[in-house]
Amino acid sequence: MLNQYTRAFGYPPLIKILASFFGKLLGQEIDPLENVLVTVGAYGALFTAFQALVDEGDEVIIIEPSFDCYEPMTLMAGGHPVFVSLKLTPTKDRELDASSDWQLDPTELASKFTSRTKALILNTPNNPLGKVFSKAELEVVASLCQQHDVLCISDEVYQWLVYDGCQHISIASLPGMWERTLTIGSAGKTFSVTGWKVGWVLGPDRLMKHLRTVHQNSIFHCPTQSQAAVAQSFQREQLHFGQPSSYFLQFPQAMQRKRDHVIQSLLSVGLRPVISQGSYFLITDISDFKSRMPDLPGAADEPYDSRFVKWMIKNKGLVAIPVSIFYSQSHQKHFDHYIRFCFVKDESTLQAMDKKLQEWKDELRA
Repeated sequence: MLNQYTRAFGYPPLIKILASFFGKLLGQEIDPLENVLVTVGAYGALFTAFQALVDEGDEVIIIEPSFDCYEPMTLMAGGHPVFVSLKLTPTKDRELDASSDWQLDPTELASKFTSRTKALILNTPNNPLGKVFSKAELEVVASLCQQHDVLCISDEVYQWLVYDGCQHISIASLPGMWERTLTIGSAGKTFSVTGWKVGWVLGPDRLMKHLRTVHQNSIFHCPTQSQAAVAQSFQREQLHFGQPSSYFLQFPQAMQRKRDHVIQSLLSVGLRPVISQGSYFLITDISDFKSRMPDLPGAADEPYDSRFVKWMIKNKGLVAIPVSIFYSQSHQKHFDHYIRFCFVKDESTLQAMDKKLQEWKDELRA
């Protein structure tokens, strides 16, 4: 039967285990039929949520830097994106900045809420920063959402990839937030199987019924085989959860070692990594290079980080993503001195990176 259609809104064993597993984490009795929707990846979950809940003229608050689909998805639904940026407040007791140093200004955030605000999109752990929002920060967001009767779309695809003892907290678990929150997850990020394209949304039926309408009249159905595989993966994890044999314990430990490896390697050539609390990514400050090499080739209005990445690919054989693309147009010029690296790579790729960085280091010494 795995080669045939299953239930349109989710393979029954999968929605059952998702309801059971996340119900305990969120402190909710989750009904698998009413509170869970399986989608074509978390990307599909996000698109379905925007199409279902954002109407013409609605405002959506987006916390920057942000995953680059939030703005176009808002616009495609007829909404108006409203941006608020995390601000770097470095501490002096560490050699390197950390993603936790990027913080929301509660007053500025509050100023973005209006009578037209429909939703706020939250991403924790954050892509590209790797920031894990603290309970205190989430409580500020939750309080404002409740005060203004605003929905929260919480993108938590990297929730199992947290480092240095950080704790991921789902905003839906805070008092009064389940009824106004959609929590989005990804099997691709959870089990390192991005090609399977299995995602899900958890939320109250008063919101989920609208997502089901969009899903039924667009995607309709997700592949049965991949849903069955994800169901089995969660069933195994539920047996081991909280124990040393838990994949959700072992996976972040392995990825933290890769993160630390990349940090030390980047430091060797004068790049300044920002210590990531979570996700696949870390960003690196390239301000020193911007001072030394300000006139890299590129269009007159092209952000510096974009020009630097092209120069680095061509001359050093290393690939990164300019962080300015994770900002709205008007804010890009203020954040054009960071680039994003992905450290979730196999050992041979990390060794190849080390070799290229050593060659770069030798050139700097020459």
